[in-house]
Amino acid sequence: MAQRRHRAGAAQRARPTRGLRAGEDVRPMTETVAGPHPLAPEWLRPLTDSAALEDKLFPADAHRDDQGRLVLGGVDVETLAAQHGTPLYVISEDDFRSRARAFVEAFSEAFAPETDVDVFYAGKAFLSTHAARWAAEEGLCVDTASGGELAVALAAEVEPARIGLHGNNKSDAEIVRALKAGIGRIIADSLDELARIDQLARSAGVTAPVMLRLTPGVHASTHEYIATAHEDQKFGLSLTPSSDADTDQENPYAGSPAWSAVEHALAAEHIELRGLHCHIGSQIFEPEGFEVAAAKLIGLLGRVRARHGVELPELDLGGGHGIAYTEADSPRHPRQIAQALAGAVRTACDAEGIEVPRISIEPGRAIVGPAGVTLYRVGVQKDVQVDGPSGETLSRRYVAVDGGMSDNARGVLYDADYSAVLAGRKVTGNHVLSRIVGKHCESGDIVVRDVYLPTTTARDDLLAVPATGAYCHSLSSNYNLLARPAVVAVKDGASRVLIRRETEEQMLRRDTGFAAQD
Repeated sequence: MAQRRHRAGAAQRARPTRGLRAGEDVRPMTETVAGPHPLAPEWLRPLTDSAALEDKLFPADAHRDDQGRLVLGGVDVETLAAQHGTPLYVISEDDFRSRARAFVEAFSEAFAPETDVDVFYAGKAFLSTHAARWAAEEGLCVDTASGGELAVALAAEVEPARIGLHGNNKSDAEIVRALKAGIGRIIADSLDELARIDQLARSAGVTAPVMLRLTPGVHASTHEYIATAHEDQKFGLSLTPSSDADTDQENPYAGSPAWSAVEHALAAEHIELRGLHCHIGSQIFEPEGFEVAAAKLIGLLGRVRARHGVELPELDLGGGHGIAYTEADSPRHPRQIAQALAGAVRTACDAEGIEVPRISIEPGRAIVGPAGVTLYRVGVQKDVQVDGPSGETLSRRYVAVDGGMSDNARGVLYDADYSAVLAGRKVTGNHVLSRIVGKHCESGDIVVRDVYLPTTTARDDLLAVPATGAYCHSLSSNYNLLARPAVVAVKDGASRVLIRRETEEQMLRRDTGFAAQD
């Protein structure tokens, strides 16, 4: 399990739970919340109306009907739960498509007329044949990170030339599949892989279109386990020269793994070097990291032209654009992202005296994350006593649901915060500071760390956790042998299954002891 760290603005964590001492009072939790609770994080506002929906957290087509039920894509959640069971991942097709279009339109406009832009949907966030088709139909390419993801994109009949393949440890079989399919780009992650791509392309009698993934040394403002452009990590080729490299006043990148990769790729007979790629992290809100990374890669493009007389035609600036998981998050609109990046790229290209290359980006979470909502049924509830920040004894309500870390691992991996609402009926009663937890045998199995829920919340009530379209299904597991939930799409008042609910029989058939009983 990843080590947690305290994040700026995050909740102050309560001290361990304990029993009451004689004569102590417990602050009641059944009163209307009128001010901040001592155990609540600073960003969590006291509720006056928990029936309200925070627009930035939910799909654009989400609302409550006259019975108080949450409606997604024209279908109320009680109907969805009755038809498909819980836990249940629900994705608004219209919301997914509109966010995808917004990136295409914003970046195309921001970089016009100098160059074109390719928006690659990062399939690792969530991928199914349906999602891949939605992306392609909205003008996006599809980015894959394994042979399995590549197989899904190809099965969805995405044009191979509009598919990319990532991965820091691609197998020969994955590379060969990509070459035979004729995909548009293979993003090489190391010198070793570059040599293998060249060899495998030679054997296949083809030329491999290659981008080089570089680590520009930009440490984005993000969780340490999802920051991917600082030096001490597994991805990419460093721009920093080795300690024993000869100094080159005209080329600060000489002697670096990145420069060696450029020279190897340019010299390789069966590699077409298309350009450079970087990805500085995930869940990033500030533009400065992207701008610095772009300037560094463009600086390398300038050195390549000066030394080899070649202007590499493409520059991929990755993804990692943040979304709102709680009311405290303030994501930027794609138009703001695009304008900031376009300005930085133009400035850097002017400084190097080169043309603006063809740009590509790789949003995934920013497209599918807000389009997704997870539904759970409430089970056991209990109040526990904890020490407050001033030594007083307080009570926290634990609300257990029928899923947990097997369907959303981001809490235990990244200390991620989420929000939730009572979703299946009208909200009545006062509000209580609650913690929504799963049913797994882990104390860290927390779905929503801090949220105000109605005191009337009862067993079998439906809770909805928004902003779960990205990395929840992708990271799902069978921990404690829970079967994985279904994924359904909603649109125009109807739902359809994208990924079937796993049954206990399907899960257990992998166990040869069970299979032998057939």
